[in-house]
Amino acid sequence: MARHLITSAIPYINGIKHLGNLVGSQLPADLFARYQRARGNEVMFICATDEHGTPAELAAAKAGQPVAEYCAEMHEVQAEIAKGFRLSFDHFGRSSSEQNQKLTQHFAGVLAERGLIREVSETQMYSHADGRFLPDRYIEGTCPNCGFDSARGDQCDNCTKQLDPVDLINPHSTISGSTDLEMRDTKHLYLCQSKMKDTLDAWIDSKTDWPILTTSIAKKWLHDGDGLQDRGITRDLDWGVPVKKGDEDWPGMEGKVFYVWFDAPIEYIACAQEWVDAGKGTDWERWWRTDKGADDVTYTQFMGKDNVPFHTLSFPATILGSEEPWKLVDYIKSFNYLNYEGGQFSTSRGRGVFMDQALAILPSDYWRWWLLSHAPESSDAEFTWENFQTAVNKDLADVLGNFVSRVTKFCRSKFSEAVPAGGTETAREEQLRADLAAKLAEYQTHMDTIEVRKAAASLRAIWVLGNEYLQEVAPWATFKEDPDQAAMQIRTALNLIPLYGVLSAPFIPDAAAVMLEAMGAEGTDWPSDIGAATTALEAGHAFTVPENLFRKITDDERAEWQERFSGKRD
Repeated sequence: MARHLITSAIPYINGIKHLGNLVGSQLPADLFARYQRARGNEVMFICATDEHGTPAELAAAKAGQPVAEYCAEMHEVQAEIAKGFRLSFDHFGRSSSEQNQKLTQHFAGVLAERGLIREVSETQMYSHADGRFLPDRYIEGTCPNCGFDSARGDQCDNCTKQLDPVDLINPHSTISGSTDLEMRDTKHLYLCQSKMKDTLDAWIDSKTDWPILTTSIAKKWLHDGDGLQDRGITRDLDWGVPVKKGDEDWPGMEGKVFYVWFDAPIEYIACAQEWVDAGKGTDWERWWRTDKGADDVTYTQFMGKDNVPFHTLSFPATILGSEEPWKLVDYIKSFNYLNYEGGQFSTSRGRGVFMDQALAILPSDYWRWWLLSHAPESSDAEFTWENFQTAVNKDLADVLGNFVSRVTKFCRSKFSEAVPAGGTETAREEQLRADLAAKLAEYQTHMDTIEVRKAAASLRAIWVLGNEYLQEVAPWATFKEDPDQAAMQIRTALNLIPLYGVLSAPFIPDAAAVMLEAMGAEGTDWPSDIGAATTALEAGHAFTVPENLFRKITDDERAEWQERFSGKRD
Protein backbone atom coordinates (compact mmCIF):
# COMPACT_ATOMS: atom_id res chain seq x y z
CA MET A 1 0.00 0.00 0.00
CA ALA A 2 1.48 3.32 -1.11
CA ARG A 3 1.26 6.43 1.05
CA HIS A 4 0.29 9.81 -0.42
CA LEU A 5 0.57 13.21 1.26
CA ILE A 6 -1.52 15.69 -0.71
CA THR A 7 -1.82 19.45 -0.17
CA SER A 8 -3.55 22.20 -2.10
CA ALA A 9 -2.76 25.90 -2.00
CA ILE A 10 -4.31 27.35 1.12
CA PRO A 11 -6.93 30.01 0.34
CA TYR A 12 -6.82 33.50 1.79
CA ILE A 13 -9.32 34.11 4.55
CA ASN A 14 -10.67 37.32 3.00
CA GLY A 15 -13.87 36.19 1.38
CA ILE A 16 -15.36 33.34 -0.62
CA LYS A 17 -13.34 32.12 -3.57
CA HIS A 18 -14.43 31.86 -7.19
CA LEU A 19 -14.47 28.81 -9.43
CA GLY A 20 -11.01 29.62 -10.80
CA ASN A 21 -9.52 29.35 -7.32
CA LEU A 22 -11.32 26.05 -6.83
CA VAL A 23 -10.08 24.38 -10.01
CA GLY A 24 -6.57 25.79 -9.57
CA SER A 25 -5.77 23.78 -6.45
CA GLN A 26 -8.38 22.27 -4.11
CA LEU A 27 -10.57 20.43 -6.60
CA PRO A 28 -7.87 18.56 -8.56
CA ALA A 29 -6.17 17.75 -5.24
CA ASP A 30 -9.43 16.21 -4.05
CA LEU A 31 -9.73 14.25 -7.30
CA PHE A 32 -6.27 12.78 -6.75
CA ALA A 33 -6.91 12.06 -3.07
CA ARG A 34 -10.18 10.25 -3.80
CA TYR A 35 -8.53 8.24 -6.56
CA GLN A 36 -5.63 7.15 -4.38
CA ARG A 37 -7.98 6.12 -1.57
CA ALA A 38 -10.08 4.16 -4.08
CA ARG A 39 -6.94 2.31 -5.20
CA GLY A 40 -6.41 1.19 -1.61
CA ASN A 41 -3.59 3.59 -0.77
CA GLU A 42 -3.15 5.51 2.47
CA VAL A 43 -3.80 9.24 2.04
CA MET A 44 -3.38 12.37 4.10
CA PHE A 45 -5.11 15.26 2.30
CA ILE A 46 -4.79 18.56 4.15
CA CYS A 47 -5.55 22.20 3.57
CA ALA A 48 -6.17 25.30 5.69
CA THR A 49 -7.19 28.93 5.60
CA ASP A 50 -4.38 31.46 5.14
CA GLU A 51 -5.26 33.98 7.83
CA HIS A 52 -2.38 36.42 8.25
CA GLY A 53 -1.33 39.59 6.49
CA THR A 54 -2.99 42.78 5.38
CA PRO A 55 -5.81 41.09 3.41
CA ALA A 56 -7.18 39.69 6.67
CA GLU A 57 -6.79 43.01 8.51
CA LEU A 58 -8.54 44.99 5.80
CA ALA A 59 -11.36 42.50 5.35
CA ALA A 60 -11.98 42.46 9.10
CA ALA A 61 -12.01 46.25 9.24
CA LYS A 62 -14.49 46.39 6.38
CA ALA A 63 -16.70 43.87 8.20
CA GLY A 64 -16.42 45.88 11.42
CA GLN A 65 -15.00 42.91 13.36
CA PRO A 66 -11.83 42.19 15.33
CA VAL A 67 -9.49 40.39 12.97
CA ALA A 68 -9.32 37.19 15.06
CA GLU A 69 -13.10 37.00 15.22
CA TYR A 70 -13.40 37.64 11.49
CA CYS A 71 -10.88 34.91 10.68
CA ALA A 72 -12.63 32.36 12.91
CA GLU A 73 -15.97 33.13 11.27
CA MET A 74 -14.61 32.98 7.71
CA HIS A 75 -12.77 29.76 8.42
CA GLU A 76 -16.10 28.13 9.24
CA VAL A 77 -17.66 29.62 6.10
CA GLN A 78 -14.88 28.29 3.88
CA ALA A 79 -14.96 24.90 5.63
CA GLU A 80 -18.70 24.56 4.98
CA ILE A 81 -18.33 25.51 1.33
CA ALA A 82 -15.53 22.96 0.99
CA LYS A 83 -17.90 20.32 2.38
CA GLY A 84 -20.51 21.47 -0.13
CA PHE A 85 -18.08 20.72 -2.96
CA ARG A 86 -17.29 17.37 -1.29
CA LEU A 87 -13.63 18.26 -0.77
CA SER A 88 -12.46 15.28 1.27
CA PHE A 89 -9.84 16.92 3.47
CA ASP A 90 -8.55 14.79 6.32
CA HIS A 91 -8.16 18.10 8.12
CA PHE A 92 -8.90 21.71 7.20
CA GLY A 93 -6.72 23.79 9.46
CA ARG A 94 -5.84 27.42 10.17
CA SER A 95 -2.54 29.22 9.67
CA SER A 96 -3.32 31.25 12.82
CA SER A 97 -3.16 28.08 14.90
CA GLU A 98 -0.85 27.77 17.90
CA GLN A 99 0.84 24.86 16.15
CA ASN A 100 1.75 26.99 13.15
CA GLN A 101 2.94 29.87 15.33
CA LYS A 102 5.34 27.62 17.23
CA LEU A 103 6.57 25.83 14.12
CA THR A 104 7.15 29.08 12.23
CA GLN A 105 9.15 30.50 15.13
CA HIS A 106 11.08 27.22 15.30
CA PHE A 107 12.06 27.40 11.63
CA ALA A 108 13.10 31.03 11.99
CA GLY A 109 15.35 30.18 14.91
CA VAL A 110 16.97 27.24 13.13
CA LEU A 111 17.50 29.22 9.92
CA ALA A 112 19.11 32.02 11.94
CA GLU A 113 21.48 29.50 13.53
CA ARG A 114 22.40 28.25 10.06
CA GLY A 115 23.27 31.79 8.93
CA LEU A 116 20.33 31.97 6.52
CA ILE A 117 18.55 34.96 8.04
CA ARG A 118 20.02 38.44 8.07
CA GLU A 119 18.77 41.72 9.48
CA VAL A 120 18.37 44.55 7.00
CA SER A 121 17.85 48.23 7.72
CA GLU A 122 15.81 49.49 4.84
CA THR A 123 13.29 52.01 3.74
CA GLN A 124 9.75 50.92 3.07
CA MET A 125 6.78 52.63 1.57
CA TYR A 126 4.68 54.53 4.09
CA SER A 127 1.25 55.91 3.22
CA HIS A 128 0.31 59.15 4.95
CA ALA A 129 -3.33 58.73 3.98
CA ASP A 130 -3.47 55.22 5.47
CA GLY A 131 -1.21 55.99 8.44
CA ARG A 132 0.81 52.79 8.00
CA PHE A 133 3.60 51.01 6.21
CA LEU A 134 2.19 49.37 3.12
CA PRO A 135 2.88 45.69 2.48
CA ASP A 136 4.24 45.11 -1.00
CA ARG A 137 0.99 43.64 -2.28
CA TYR A 138 -0.88 46.84 -1.35
CA ILE A 139 1.21 49.04 -3.57
CA GLU A 140 0.50 49.05 -7.29
CA GLY A 141 2.01 50.85 -10.21
CA THR A 142 3.49 50.29 -13.66
CA CYS A 143 5.97 47.45 -14.05
CA PRO A 144 9.38 48.74 -15.14
CA ASN A 145 10.04 45.46 -16.94
CA CYS A 146 6.96 44.97 -19.15
CA GLY A 147 4.86 48.14 -18.68
CA PHE A 148 1.89 46.34 -17.09
CA ASP A 149 -0.05 49.08 -15.28
CA SER A 150 -1.31 46.98 -12.33
CA ALA A 151 1.92 45.42 -11.09
CA ARG A 152 2.14 44.85 -7.34
CA GLY A 153 5.00 45.87 -5.11
CA ASP A 154 6.25 42.31 -4.79
CA GLN A 155 5.63 40.86 -8.24
CA CYS A 156 4.21 41.64 -11.67
CA ASP A 157 1.39 39.23 -12.47
CA ASN A 158 1.91 39.86 -16.17
CA CYS A 159 5.62 38.99 -16.56
CA THR A 160 6.05 37.35 -13.08
CA LYS A 161 9.19 39.42 -12.39
CA GLN A 162 9.98 39.82 -8.69
CA LEU A 163 9.80 43.51 -7.73
CA ASP A 164 10.30 45.93 -4.88
CA PRO A 165 7.84 48.80 -4.36
CA VAL A 166 10.52 51.35 -5.24
CA ASP A 167 10.83 49.74 -8.67
CA LEU A 168 7.26 50.66 -9.63
CA ILE A 169 6.49 53.63 -11.82
CA ASN A 170 3.79 55.93 -10.39
CA PRO A 171 3.03 53.80 -7.32
CA HIS A 172 -0.16 54.22 -5.30
CA SER A 173 -1.84 52.66 -2.27
CA THR A 174 -4.45 50.07 -3.20
CA ILE A 175 -6.12 50.70 0.17
CA SER A 176 -6.85 54.40 -0.26
CA GLY A 177 -5.64 55.07 -3.80
CA SER A 178 -3.34 57.74 -2.41
CA THR A 179 -0.07 58.61 -4.13
CA ASP A 180 1.09 60.48 -1.00
CA LEU A 181 3.72 57.89 -0.23
CA GLU A 182 7.20 58.15 1.19
CA MET A 183 10.03 55.80 2.04
CA ARG A 184 10.70 55.45 5.77
CA ASP A 185 13.41 53.63 7.70
CA THR A 186 12.57 50.28 9.30
CA LYS A 187 14.38 47.03 10.08
CA HIS A 188 13.42 43.59 8.82
CA LEU A 189 14.61 40.01 8.51
CA TYR A 190 15.53 38.48 5.18
CA LEU A 191 15.74 34.82 4.23
CA CYS A 192 19.05 34.37 2.42
CA GLN A 193 17.65 32.54 -0.58
CA SER A 194 20.67 33.54 -2.66
CA LYS A 195 22.85 31.23 -0.52
CA MET A 196 20.51 28.37 -1.42
CA LYS A 197 20.47 29.05 -5.16
CA ASP A 198 22.73 26.19 -6.26
CA THR A 199 21.00 23.72 -3.92
CA LEU A 200 17.57 24.74 -5.18
CA ASP A 201 18.72 24.69 -8.80
CA ALA A 202 20.04 21.14 -8.47
CA TRP A 203 16.89 20.02 -6.65
CA ILE A 204 14.61 21.42 -9.36
CA ASP A 205 16.83 19.89 -12.08
CA SER A 206 16.25 16.50 -10.45
CA LYS A 207 12.48 16.85 -10.95
CA THR A 208 12.40 15.72 -14.56
CA ASP A 209 8.75 14.63 -14.37
CA TRP A 210 7.39 18.00 -13.21
CA PRO A 211 5.05 19.95 -15.50
CA ILE A 212 6.82 22.43 -17.78
CA LEU A 213 4.69 25.21 -16.27
CA THR A 214 6.12 24.48 -12.81
CA THR A 215 9.79 24.20 -13.73
CA SER A 216 9.78 27.10 -16.19
CA ILE A 217 8.46 29.51 -13.55
CA ALA A 218 11.00 28.28 -10.98
CA LYS A 219 13.88 28.54 -13.45
CA LYS A 220 12.82 32.04 -14.43
CA TRP A 221 13.04 33.19 -10.82
CA LEU A 222 16.39 31.42 -10.39
CA HIS A 223 18.14 32.74 -13.48
CA ASP A 224 16.46 35.83 -14.94
CA GLY A 225 18.07 39.17 -14.20
CA ASP A 226 20.21 39.01 -11.07
CA GLY A 227 18.92 35.56 -10.16
CA LEU A 228 17.34 34.42 -6.94
CA GLN A 229 17.16 37.26 -4.43
CA ASP A 230 17.01 37.25 -0.65
CA ARG A 231 13.46 37.88 0.49
CA GLY A 232 12.00 39.77 3.42
CA ILE A 233 10.17 37.50 5.87
CA THR A 234 8.87 40.09 8.37
CA ARG A 235 6.37 42.93 8.20
CA ASP A 236 5.22 45.91 10.25
CA LEU A 237 1.77 44.57 11.05
CA ASP A 238 -0.28 43.83 14.15
CA TRP A 239 -1.81 40.54 12.99
CA GLY A 240 0.41 37.53 12.39
CA VAL A 241 2.99 35.25 13.97
CA PRO A 242 5.15 37.33 16.35
CA VAL A 243 8.82 37.37 15.38
CA LYS A 244 10.81 35.07 17.68
CA LYS A 245 13.79 32.72 17.51
CA GLY A 246 12.03 29.60 18.68
CA ASP A 247 10.88 30.49 22.20
CA GLU A 248 13.24 33.46 22.53
CA ASP A 249 12.55 37.11 21.77
CA TRP A 250 14.33 38.58 18.75
CA PRO A 251 15.96 41.88 19.76
CA GLY A 252 15.04 44.72 17.43
CA MET A 253 12.06 42.85 16.01
CA GLU A 254 9.57 43.81 18.69
CA GLY A 255 6.07 44.47 17.37
CA LYS A 256 6.76 42.82 14.02
CA VAL A 257 5.27 39.63 12.56
CA PHE A 258 6.45 37.10 10.04
CA TYR A 259 5.51 37.71 6.44
CA VAL A 260 2.48 35.66 5.45
CA TRP A 261 4.42 33.92 2.67
CA PHE A 262 6.91 32.63 5.24
CA ASP A 263 4.41 31.18 7.70
CA ALA A 264 1.65 30.05 5.29
CA PRO A 265 3.48 27.07 3.70
CA ILE A 266 4.71 25.97 7.13
CA GLU A 267 1.02 25.53 7.97
CA TYR A 268 1.04 22.40 5.80
CA ILE A 269 3.15 20.72 8.48
CA ALA A 270 1.33 22.41 11.34
CA CYS A 271 -1.99 21.26 9.86
CA ALA A 272 -0.92 17.67 10.37
CA GLN A 273 -0.17 18.51 14.01
CA GLU A 274 -3.65 20.06 14.27
CA TRP A 275 -5.05 16.83 12.79
CA VAL A 276 -3.54 14.88 15.67
CA ASP A 277 -4.58 17.40 18.31
CA ALA A 278 -8.14 17.29 16.94
CA GLY A 279 -8.20 13.56 17.65
CA LYS A 280 -8.30 12.56 13.98
CA GLY A 281 -4.93 10.83 13.92
CA THR A 282 -2.10 9.69 16.13
CA ASP A 283 1.20 10.25 14.34
CA TRP A 284 1.83 13.33 12.18
CA GLU A 285 5.59 12.79 12.07
CA ARG A 286 5.32 9.66 9.90
CA TRP A 287 3.96 11.98 7.20
CA TRP A 288 6.43 14.85 7.58
CA ARG A 289 9.68 13.60 9.16
CA THR A 290 11.91 11.41 7.05
CA ASP A 291 13.53 10.09 10.23
CA LYS A 292 10.08 8.99 11.46
CA GLY A 293 8.85 7.07 8.41
CA ALA A 294 8.02 9.80 5.88
CA ASP A 295 10.76 8.65 3.51
CA ASP A 296 8.25 6.29 1.87
CA VAL A 297 5.60 9.01 1.41
CA THR A 298 4.89 10.54 -2.01
CA TYR A 299 4.13 14.23 -1.45
CA THR A 300 2.12 16.03 -4.14
CA GLN A 301 1.19 19.72 -4.09
CA PHE A 302 -1.55 21.37 -6.19
CA MET A 303 -1.57 25.10 -6.93
CA GLY A 304 -2.17 27.90 -9.40
CA LYS A 305 0.81 29.25 -11.30
CA ASP A 306 0.95 32.41 -9.17
CA ASN A 307 1.91 30.28 -6.15
CA VAL A 308 4.64 28.31 -7.90
CA PRO A 309 7.63 30.55 -7.00
CA PHE A 310 6.94 30.29 -3.29
CA HIS A 311 6.51 26.50 -3.35
CA THR A 312 9.47 25.74 -5.62
CA LEU A 313 11.89 28.23 -4.05
CA SER A 314 10.94 30.01 -0.81
CA PHE A 315 9.35 27.10 1.09
CA PRO A 316 11.98 24.58 -0.10
CA ALA A 317 14.67 27.09 0.96
CA THR A 318 13.12 27.02 4.44
CA ILE A 319 12.98 23.21 4.54
CA LEU A 320 16.41 22.56 3.00
CA GLY A 321 18.01 25.42 4.88
CA SER A 322 16.88 24.03 8.23
CA GLU A 323 19.00 20.90 7.59
CA GLU A 324 16.34 18.99 9.51
CA PRO A 325 14.74 15.76 8.20
CA TRP A 326 11.54 17.27 6.80
CA LYS A 327 9.70 15.76 3.85
CA LEU A 328 10.17 17.71 0.61
CA VAL A 329 7.57 17.81 -2.12
CA ASP A 330 7.93 15.14 -4.80
CA TYR A 331 5.59 16.57 -7.43
CA ILE A 332 4.02 19.98 -7.95
CA LYS A 333 0.96 20.05 -10.18
CA SER A 334 0.46 23.63 -11.27
CA PHE A 335 -2.45 25.15 -13.16
CA ASN A 336 -2.99 28.15 -15.38
CA TYR A 337 -5.89 30.55 -14.86
CA LEU A 338 -9.58 30.01 -15.45
CA ASN A 339 -11.14 33.12 -16.98
CA TYR A 340 -14.81 34.01 -17.12
CA GLU A 341 -16.79 34.82 -20.26
CA GLY A 342 -13.98 36.68 -22.05
CA GLY A 343 -12.57 38.40 -18.96
CA GLN A 344 -11.54 37.84 -15.38
CA PHE A 345 -13.51 36.94 -12.27
CA SER A 346 -14.07 40.05 -10.16
CA THR A 347 -15.34 40.17 -6.60
CA SER A 348 -15.81 43.93 -6.62
CA ARG A 349 -17.84 43.90 -9.83
CA GLY A 350 -19.80 40.74 -9.05
CA ARG A 351 -18.45 39.21 -12.23
CA GLY A 352 -18.27 35.42 -12.37
CA VAL A 353 -19.54 32.58 -10.22
CA PHE A 354 -18.22 32.20 -6.69
CA MET A 355 -18.27 28.94 -4.78
CA ASP A 356 -21.29 29.67 -2.58
CA GLN A 357 -23.28 30.97 -5.55
CA ALA A 358 -22.47 27.88 -7.59
CA LEU A 359 -23.81 25.56 -4.90
CA ALA A 360 -26.99 27.62 -4.62
CA ILE A 361 -27.67 27.02 -8.33
CA LEU A 362 -26.76 23.38 -8.88
CA PRO A 363 -25.35 20.43 -6.92
CA SER A 364 -21.59 20.13 -6.66
CA ASP A 365 -21.22 17.27 -9.16
CA TYR A 366 -22.28 19.53 -12.04
CA TRP A 367 -19.50 21.97 -11.21
CA ARG A 368 -16.92 19.34 -10.37
CA TRP A 369 -17.40 17.63 -13.72
CA TRP A 370 -17.15 20.78 -15.82
CA LEU A 371 -14.22 22.26 -13.93
CA LEU A 372 -12.15 19.09 -13.93
CA SER A 373 -12.92 18.16 -17.53
CA HIS A 374 -11.87 21.71 -18.53
CA ALA A 375 -9.00 22.15 -16.06
CA PRO A 376 -6.50 24.85 -17.19
CA GLU A 377 -3.48 22.55 -17.43
CA SER A 378 -1.60 23.42 -20.61
CA SER A 379 -2.98 26.95 -20.98
CA ASP A 380 -5.53 29.31 -19.51
CA ALA A 381 -9.12 28.09 -19.84
CA GLU A 382 -12.39 29.96 -20.03
CA PHE A 383 -15.73 29.34 -18.41
CA THR A 384 -18.73 30.13 -20.61
CA TRP A 385 -22.33 29.32 -19.80
CA GLU A 386 -22.87 27.80 -23.24
CA ASN A 387 -19.99 25.40 -22.73
CA PHE A 388 -21.13 24.57 -19.21
CA GLN A 389 -24.68 23.84 -20.40
CA THR A 390 -23.42 21.65 -23.23
CA ALA A 391 -21.10 19.61 -21.00
CA VAL A 392 -23.76 19.04 -18.35
CA ASN A 393 -26.48 18.14 -20.81
CA LYS A 394 -24.42 15.92 -23.07
CA ASP A 395 -21.88 14.30 -20.75
CA LEU A 396 -23.79 13.98 -17.50
CA ALA A 397 -27.45 13.87 -18.53
CA ASP A 398 -27.33 12.23 -21.97
CA VAL A 399 -24.39 9.85 -21.64
CA LEU A 400 -24.20 8.76 -17.98
CA GLY A 401 -27.61 9.66 -16.56
CA ASN A 402 -29.56 8.39 -19.53
CA PHE A 403 -27.71 5.07 -19.52
CA VAL A 404 -28.52 4.39 -15.86
CA SER A 405 -32.15 5.44 -16.29
CA ARG A 406 -32.78 3.41 -19.46
CA VAL A 407 -31.26 0.20 -18.13
CA THR A 408 -32.92 0.19 -14.72
CA LYS A 409 -36.34 1.32 -15.94
CA PHE A 410 -36.38 -1.20 -18.80
CA CYS A 411 -35.46 -4.01 -16.44
CA ARG A 412 -38.18 -2.99 -14.01
CA SER A 413 -40.81 -2.84 -16.73
CA LYS A 414 -39.92 -6.11 -18.51
CA PHE A 415 -38.51 -8.25 -15.71
CA SER A 416 -38.42 -6.89 -12.15
CA GLU A 417 -36.24 -4.83 -9.80
CA ALA A 418 -33.76 -7.67 -9.67
CA VAL A 419 -30.98 -8.75 -12.02
CA PRO A 420 -32.61 -11.13 -14.52
CA ALA A 421 -31.38 -14.63 -15.29
CA GLY A 422 -31.07 -16.31 -18.67
CA GLY A 423 -29.42 -15.93 -22.03
CA THR A 424 -25.99 -16.75 -23.44
CA GLU A 425 -23.17 -14.24 -23.86
CA THR A 426 -21.80 -13.57 -27.33
CA ALA A 427 -18.70 -12.07 -28.89
CA ARG A 428 -20.25 -8.63 -28.38
CA GLU A 429 -20.08 -8.92 -24.59
CA GLU A 430 -16.51 -10.17 -24.87
CA GLN A 431 -15.66 -7.17 -27.03
CA LEU A 432 -17.31 -4.83 -24.52
CA ARG A 433 -15.08 -6.14 -21.74
CA ALA A 434 -11.97 -5.83 -23.87
CA ASP A 435 -12.86 -2.22 -24.70
CA LEU A 436 -13.59 -1.46 -21.06
CA ALA A 437 -10.27 -2.97 -19.96
CA ALA A 438 -8.37 -0.86 -22.48
CA LYS A 439 -10.14 2.35 -21.47
CA LEU A 440 -9.73 1.56 -17.78
CA ALA A 441 -5.97 1.18 -18.25
CA GLU A 442 -5.90 4.49 -20.09
CA TYR A 443 -7.98 6.16 -17.35
CA GLN A 444 -5.71 4.87 -14.60
CA THR A 445 -2.59 6.03 -16.42
CA HIS A 446 -3.96 9.56 -16.71
CA MET A 447 -5.03 9.59 -13.08
CA ASP A 448 -1.66 8.25 -11.91
CA THR A 449 0.14 11.00 -13.83
CA ILE A 450 -2.44 13.66 -12.83
CA GLU A 451 -3.48 14.52 -16.37
CA VAL A 452 -6.87 15.75 -15.30
CA ARG A 453 -8.53 16.60 -18.60
CA LYS A 454 -7.31 13.40 -20.25
CA ALA A 455 -8.60 11.39 -17.28
CA ALA A 456 -12.02 13.02 -17.64
CA ALA A 457 -12.07 12.22 -21.35
CA SER A 458 -11.19 8.57 -20.65
CA LEU A 459 -13.91 8.30 -18.02
CA ARG A 460 -16.47 9.73 -20.41
CA ALA A 461 -15.31 7.21 -23.03
CA ILE A 462 -15.99 4.42 -20.54
CA TRP A 463 -19.54 5.73 -20.09
CA VAL A 464 -19.94 5.90 -23.88
CA LEU A 465 -19.01 2.23 -24.23
CA GLY A 466 -22.09 1.28 -22.23
CA ASN A 467 -24.34 3.43 -24.38
CA GLU A 468 -22.87 2.04 -27.58
CA TYR A 469 -23.42 -1.50 -26.33
CA LEU A 470 -27.00 -0.74 -25.39
CA GLN A 471 -27.73 0.88 -28.74
CA GLU A 472 -26.16 -1.98 -30.68
CA VAL A 473 -27.74 -4.96 -28.90
CA ALA A 474 -31.05 -3.13 -28.42
CA PRO A 475 -32.55 -5.29 -25.64
CA TRP A 476 -35.96 -3.68 -26.20
CA ALA A 477 -35.98 -5.22 -29.70
CA THR A 478 -34.37 -8.48 -28.57
CA PHE A 479 -37.05 -8.89 -25.90
CA LYS A 480 -39.76 -9.25 -28.54
CA GLU A 481 -38.06 -12.28 -30.11
CA ASP A 482 -35.93 -13.74 -27.33
CA PRO A 483 -36.64 -12.54 -23.74
CA ASP A 484 -33.87 -14.74 -22.31
CA GLN A 485 -31.23 -13.13 -24.52
CA ALA A 486 -32.59 -9.68 -23.63
CA ALA A 487 -32.21 -10.64 -19.96
CA MET A 488 -28.51 -11.37 -20.54
CA GLN A 489 -28.03 -8.04 -22.30
CA ILE A 490 -29.72 -6.15 -19.49
CA ARG A 491 -27.78 -8.11 -16.90
CA THR A 492 -24.58 -7.06 -18.63
CA ALA A 493 -25.68 -3.42 -18.71
CA LEU A 494 -26.81 -3.44 -15.06
CA ASN A 495 -23.36 -4.65 -14.05
CA LEU A 496 -21.83 -1.58 -15.65
CA ILE A 497 -23.63 0.74 -13.21
CA PRO A 498 -21.63 -0.15 -10.06
CA LEU A 499 -18.48 -0.16 -12.20
CA TYR A 500 -19.33 3.37 -13.35
CA GLY A 501 -20.07 4.34 -9.77
CA VAL A 502 -16.64 3.31 -8.52
CA LEU A 503 -14.73 4.80 -11.45
CA SER A 504 -16.71 8.05 -11.42
CA ALA A 505 -16.49 8.68 -7.67
CA PRO A 506 -13.31 10.82 -7.79
CA PHE A 507 -15.03 13.19 -10.24
CA ILE A 508 -18.70 13.10 -9.20
CA PRO A 509 -18.91 11.53 -5.73
CA ASP A 510 -22.58 12.22 -5.03
CA ALA A 511 -23.88 10.67 -8.27
CA ALA A 512 -21.48 7.78 -7.80
CA ALA A 513 -22.89 7.11 -4.35
CA VAL A 514 -26.44 7.13 -5.77
CA MET A 515 -25.48 4.61 -8.46
CA LEU A 516 -23.83 2.26 -5.96
CA GLU A 517 -26.68 2.52 -3.45
CA ALA A 518 -29.32 1.93 -6.13
CA MET A 519 -27.54 -1.22 -7.24
CA GLY A 520 -27.00 -2.44 -3.67
CA ALA A 521 -23.28 -2.31 -4.35
CA GLU A 522 -21.93 0.04 -1.69
CA GLY A 523 -18.37 -0.81 -0.79
CA THR A 524 -17.50 -2.10 -4.25
CA ASP A 525 -13.73 -2.07 -4.71
CA TRP A 526 -11.80 -0.53 -7.57
CA PRO A 527 -11.81 -3.12 -10.38
CA SER A 528 -8.72 -5.28 -10.71
CA ASP A 529 -10.37 -7.54 -13.27
CA ILE A 530 -12.99 -6.30 -15.73
CA GLY A 531 -14.48 -9.76 -16.15
CA ALA A 532 -15.19 -10.06 -12.43
CA ALA A 533 -16.36 -6.46 -12.18
CA THR A 534 -18.90 -6.84 -14.97
CA THR A 535 -20.41 -10.05 -13.59
CA ALA A 536 -20.45 -9.15 -9.88
CA LEU A 537 -24.24 -8.65 -9.77
CA GLU A 538 -25.65 -12.11 -10.17
CA ALA A 539 -29.17 -13.06 -11.20
CA GLY A 540 -31.66 -12.27 -8.46
CA HIS A 541 -29.64 -9.38 -7.00
CA ALA A 542 -32.12 -6.65 -6.07
CA PHE A 543 -31.77 -3.01 -7.12
CA THR A 544 -33.84 0.14 -7.12
CA VAL A 545 -34.46 2.59 -9.95
CA PRO A 546 -32.74 5.87 -9.01
CA GLU A 547 -34.17 9.26 -9.76
CA ASN A 548 -32.54 10.95 -12.73
CA LEU A 549 -28.90 11.43 -11.82
CA PHE A 550 -28.65 14.73 -13.65
CA ARG A 551 -31.18 17.15 -15.01
CA LYS A 552 -30.60 19.22 -18.10
CA ILE A 553 -29.93 22.96 -17.97
CA THR A 554 -32.53 24.87 -19.98
CA ASP A 555 -31.76 27.72 -22.34
CA ASP A 556 -33.76 30.08 -20.12
CA GLU A 557 -31.70 29.12 -17.06
CA ARG A 558 -28.47 29.58 -18.96
CA ALA A 559 -29.50 33.03 -20.15
CA GLU A 560 -30.65 34.09 -16.67
CA TRP A 561 -27.41 32.95 -15.00
CA GLN A 562 -25.33 34.53 -17.73
CA GLU A 563 -26.99 37.87 -17.02
CA ARG A 564 -26.96 37.52 -13.23
CA PHE A 565 -23.21 36.93 -13.00
CA SER A 566 -22.10 39.28 -15.77
CA GLY A 567 -21.03 42.02 -13.38
CA LYS A 568 -23.31 44.53 -15.07
CA ARG A 569 -24.82 47.16 -12.81
CA ASP A 570 -28.49 48.06 -12.91
